[in-house]
Amino acid sequence: MTAIFLTALATLFVAVGPFEVVPIFLALTANADGAARRNIALIAVSTATVVLVVFALGGIELLRLLGVGLPAFRTAGGILLLMVAADMLLAKHSGLSSITSQEEDEAKSRPDIAVVPLGIPMIAGPGSMTAIVLLVGKAHTFADEAAVLVGLALVMAITLLSMLASDRIMALIGRTGANAIARVSGILLAALAMQFIFDGLSASHLFG
Repeated sequence: MTAIFLTALATLFVAVGPFEVVPIFLALTANADGAARRNIALIAVSTATVVLVVFALGGIELLRLLGVGLPAFRTAGGILLLMVAADMLLAKHSGLSSITSQEEDEAKSRPDIAVVPLGIPMIAGPGSMTAIVLLVGKAHTFADEAAVLVGLALVMAITLLSMLASDRIMALIGRTGANAIARVSGILLAALAMQFIFDGLSASHLFG
């Protein structure tokens, strides 16, 4: 249980990227006061949490309904997470690990940005959705699934705190520091992604 909790915590931390969210959150809420920023952060994190919990609890069943085996999803999901890791290593915003520059420009003109694009897909994006389903797929007991959800809750709490303290974080680390954190996270995510790919291929008996 401890092992899967640590795996879930590390995987979700790098997939969600609490500190990488900060610069975009600041850019999108530049004209908002403190109270409005707190409200936006709370709604965004709450929305992302609900979406990821739904994927955690219903993702495997959805795969079964679609006739997709878990080994195939592990392999495909690992490839997707590897692409997310590449974005992070190159400090790019392709829409896999963040929102695109066009989405960011459009969001600045929207009156309500908490749900879209901050909650989805900034926090609960393709990478984090894939990661949570893969992690639940590795869980063999109810206790393991609970450990994954606890890891998710902790990452969401860190994300919320990062958004609430965004001014101080950016003053401390700057954009360069945020990119450096993203690159280190990208290396870790790339390693985790390759492990998911190897697990998927081994379970498919192609290379097992």
